[in-house]
Amino acid sequence: MAPHHDYLPIEAFAAATWQKATASQPNQSCVEFTKIGRIIGVRDSKLGTYSAILQFTVDEITAMLTGAQTGEFDHLI
Repeated sequence: MAPHHDYLPIEAFAAATWQKATASQPNQSCVEFTKIGRIIGVRDSKLGTYSAILQFTVDEITAMLTGAQTGEFDHLI
């Protein structure tokens, strides 16, 4: 698949505020999310600034969250 033209250079995330689920606070191991424009960055909280950042559009994250809410991924846990 060709790169999407809306994806951001890594430098765009330098000053981002990252958020993770409060349920992950006790063990500090989770994924973190940030939003810049219509791009949502996802990274591994254990690695912090050393983590690779996956980038998704709002529509892609919406589709994933809808699938999670309806149980489409329950077989993975």
